[in-house]
Amino acid sequence: MSQTMTRITLARRPDGAPAPEDFRLEDAPMPAPGPGEVLVRVLWLSLDPYMRGRMDDAASYAQPVPIGGTMEGGAVGEVLVSNAEGFAPGDTVFGMFGWASHAVARARDLRRLDPGLAPLSTALGVLGMPGFTGWHGLNEYGRPKAGETLVVAAATGPVGSMVGQLARLAGLRTVGIAGGPDKCALATGTFGFDACLDHRAFTDAKDLRAALGEACPDGIDIYFENVGGQVMEAVLPLMNVGGRIPVCGMISWYNAGGLGMNAGGSRDMLPRTWRMILVKRLAVTGFIISDHWARFPEFLAEVGPRVASGEIAWLEDVADGLAAAPEAFIGMLQGRNVGKQVVRVG
Repeated sequence: MSQTMTRITLARRPDGAPAPEDFRLEDAPMPAPGPGEVLVRVLWLSLDPYMRGRMDDAASYAQPVPIGGTMEGGAVGEVLVSNAEGFAPGDTVFGMFGWASHAVARARDLRRLDPGLAPLSTALGVLGMPGFTGWHGLNEYGRPKAGETLVVAAATGPVGSMVGQLARLAGLRTVGIAGGPDKCALATGTFGFDACLDHRAFTDAKDLRAALGEACPDGIDIYFENVGGQVMEAVLPLMNVGGRIPVCGMISWYNAGGLGMNAGGSRDMLPRTWRMILVKRLAVTGFIISDHWARFPEFLAEVGPRVASGEIAWLEDVADGLAAAPEAFIGMLQGRNVGKQVVRVG
């Protein structure tokens, strides 16, 4: 076995959008597992928008990555050495191994995977945290009912596509918002949305709102919020009384220099937004999916067979090699990926 591993560390904190210089690829000594731990060779790495927040030294629901620390991330790996009961070399597992070729993890922090159930990379997307986020947020806080209308942005991403497909299967009208005509075609063709709008085709929220009004003639009952910005500004006036807004992300603001300031320095929307929540009696619920892992087996039991049968579709955008992770991550934040962004490490 090699005596060294490879990892990507946080070289500096970004000022706005991340740049390649914010990351460093380096070799490090191969870690050794202690009692109750395993050594894992990383096979697949997940890249997700929440990682941008970990790069800032700001108060949040999780600690930031320290300068010089390994970038955080969920991954699929193969057990090489086990000092833990119940795990043996050759087992495939999911864990928070980070942007690295190898990692040591506690057995209690691992989830064993069945390679025969679905491709291993799906544990990072449609059958992993993103898919679970869409399933939990829609069912628990969206409370969908047949005949209603749902809107979700980033409609071809792993969260948005799960939300849209589950809503369609529950009998809702589903309207997606995506970046570019090709992604809109994927939303309606591959993922079955009733309609999809290209947000890049609209210069401001007013024009996007007009198009959304045509696509949602009965108003909007559920807005699954993972983008914020112009999309949120366009959607809110179209919400029906008693509408529901599960909030799981705000990707359009992650690089804006701090929360509370819209990208481009546009006006503060808080007073108008707060008033709409009151007048329309909206239920707006923020959630962090890591608070709800107890329901993950329920999610797998319901969604796993639908994925296996093809009833729920999924797409992946694969970058090859650990060194490709920074550029793939930067591209994902800019919307250049098509489907779940993963890195084939091993």
